[in-house]
Amino acid sequence: MRLEYIDPRNPDPARIAEAGAILRGGGLVVFPTETVYGLGALAASYEAQQRVFQVKGRDSNKPLTRMAVSAKEVVTTDQTSKIVLEQLGQKFWPGPLTLVVKNNENWHGYRIPNHPVALALLREVGELLMVTSANLSGQPPACTGREATEALGNRVDLVLDAGEITGGVPSSVVRIDAGRLSMLREGALSEAEIRRTLGE
Repeated sequence: MRLEYIDPRNPDPARIAEAGAILRGGGLVVFPTETVYGLGALAASYEAQQRVFQVKGRDSNKPLTRMAVSAKEVVTTDQTSKIVLEQLGQKFWPGPLTLVVKNNENWHGYRIPNHPVALALLREVGELLMVTSANLSGQPPACTGREATEALGNRVDLVLDAGEITGGVPSSVVRIDAGRLSMLREGALSEAEIRRTLGE
């Protein structure tokens, strides 16, 4: 495991390229978001995703969030939910909102982060990442690279440390089913704030 410092406002392209290569090779990378530090793996790598569950001690029945760089990467087969998805996405993305939508018979959560390092990494990889908070399951989320390192140790391949994150509150998680909204986790955004966007 390596811990490398990175400028949170102007990420070093060489560091981003290194992290991208690790992810494409099936490795695990810890990186900052605007809420907490995240632990990421390539969405296309089943083996890397299984490592995430093992590293965190996370129940494999609890799905990981798909992190995207653009709303174009968010896919749902629930046609009645697309308008709600677009309304919330336009208002809160990039930002601390995870939207859970249906793809055929499966549910997937998507988020677009509002952090220069996270966005640069997503652009470098060029595809979705599977991401969860960089901590052991049931423990407080990491707000610094050092905290993430202490929690996960040598079980990850690279930690991009951009200093302390002042947010410290995970994203809010909302499910959209047949155009109806249900709050799965109230985090950085309140349920009332989200519903106001929909005129509720």
